[in-house]
Amino acid sequence: MSKPLKNPPTYMINSVDHALRVAAMLQLEGELTLSEVAERLGVARSTAHRLLAMLVYRDFAVQDDRRLYRAGPVLELAAHSPSAASRLRAAALPHLHRVVGVLDESANVVVRTGDTVRFIASVECSQALRVGSREGMVFPAHRTTAGLLLLAELTDEELEAVYPPERYAGRPTERPDLARLRTELARVRRKGFAVNQGRSERGVVAVGVPIRGPDGNALASLSVSMPSGRYDKHRLPSLVDTLTRAAGAVEADLAQSP
Repeated sequence: MSKPLKNPPTYMINSVDHALRVAAMLQLEGELTLSEVAERLGVARSTAHRLLAMLVYRDFAVQDDRRLYRAGPVLELAAHSPSAASRLRAAALPHLHRVVGVLDESANVVVRTGDTVRFIASVECSQALRVGSREGMVFPAHRTTAGLLLLAELTDEELEAVYPPERYAGRPTERPDLARLRTELARVRRKGFAVNQGRSERGVVAVGVPIRGPDGNALASLSVSMPSGRYDKHRLPSLVDTLTRAAGAVEADLAQSP
């Protein structure tokens, strides 16, 4: 069984978690209002205001004359091009909510950057036992459903460039076996979807499909995550069908947006 990568800390500090989530939102999406931050975190406006004030004080955020918050100097290198992720997230969110409404499992949109993937949108289901929000979190690409789908788009040469041996000097065990990975990616390409059973997080199963741009290339992955005890392989065709329909709807909305 694979080692879990993202167990919550034993003593989780909610204020720190909230501040880090806000920083990730600003980094990925650009401008946000106080109300948007409060709604996304599920906290009172006064709490959101205190969090934002501290981020501004430490230069993780700035507030402009329109009273909008955006990434500050500390995050500015990553804030130069937030529009693509923001546009994708805005297009995907309504469809994530519909997927959750149909399947009653948590749903996500994930993008790849190099050898990692980042969750840019996450909607939790209402079940007591559920996979929590992964929004803003980063995982090794080859250990996730989304990563497998997006790495499957690469040529052998491009895959080599993502995993050069020199990048993993001193930590060779973190570099995947490329021969084995290529075999797995070929299977993902052939099927058009990916299933991850406990590979990135113990006790979690995820099923995903790609979201494609007008040129046919995969921009992101749309996936559903659930506790492994609730996964039934006989439901896989219906899960994939629901996700494929939702991904097609996101693609259509993206094509129509400015």
